[in-house]
Amino acid sequence: MERIEILSVNISREKGTSKEEIPFGELTLQGLRGDAHAGEWHRQVSLLDISSVEKIAREISGEFKHGDFGENITTSGLDFSSVKPGDRLYNDDVELEITQIGKSCHGSGCAIYRTAGKCAMPVEGVFAKVIRPGKLNKGDVLKHSSPCPSLCIITLSNRAYSGIYEDKSGPVVQGILNEYLCGEKIPGRIKYILLPDKAEMLKKTLEDLISNNTDVIITTGGTGIGPEDITPDVVKPMLDKELPGIMEYIRYKYGSTNKNALLSRSCAGLAGKSLIFCIPGSVKAATEYMKEITPMLSHLCRMKSGSDIH
Repeated sequence: MERIEILSVNISREKGTSKEEIPFGELTLQGLRGDAHAGEWHRQVSLLDISSVEKIAREISGEFKHGDFGENITTSGLDFSSVKPGDRLYNDDVELEITQIGKSCHGSGCAIYRTAGKCAMPVEGVFAKVIRPGKLNKGDVLKHSSPCPSLCIITLSNRAYSGIYEDKSGPVVQGILNEYLCGEKIPGRIKYILLPDKAEMLKKTLEDLISNNTDVIITTGGTGIGPEDITPDVVKPMLDKELPGIMEYIRYKYGSTNKNALLSRSCAGLAGKSLIFCIPGSVKAATEYMKEITPMLSHLCRMKSGSDIH
């Protein structure tokens, strides 16, 4: 785990200007008290590592003090190119969530650019929102973590539940999630549940997972029109917000070459803080659906947590 030292805490009264170092900073749920960038938005606090400042200083043979590039917090010890939105920076007193990597450069319209001739924040800076407020002092140390999303796969099949045959779609979904979710392998175990096609059992299982704020729930099976296909009928009433476009796109894409794909009643949406995707139970269909769903998961997880960057 990286050891990130706070070299300085800096604020400015106006946006687009260099910041001045202060003895200590008070982080509120809007950002650094007294700073022009504090507010109800995702870029409350900006951070820049000293290595980025030193690199530009060497390139242009210049000298810069902490805050010259508009960063609220000048750090030492973390290569910000290795972080991603959703990561946390924290100690016993405060906690920040990374919400954005870099930003658009305003060029000559920016006072920092006019003064320094170059800006580090657009490429090497990061932005964060405050999760846990408190005091931040020069010399404090932060830790960096990348939270692993909680995941659950539910397979619905009377025959697999009875042991007549082995479930194949659930393990396929698990393998795809392990390899592709958020572009990296996921440490730890993905929860797996095998259920019969029973509405009461599915509803109770989903209620438990939602109450525990499970990030992503994938159900396989029960999306057809047979008498035992009950999955969408149970899930849809539980959704707070439905996401019809995802499944409409998948049905259209694969239904253009296989008309049977249009018969799926697959659905998706948000229940509490849980994203739920109901996909077909065949290995082929499950693979096709997950191929389309996994690239969206990172963005969807940020959206549901309030860290959406448009």
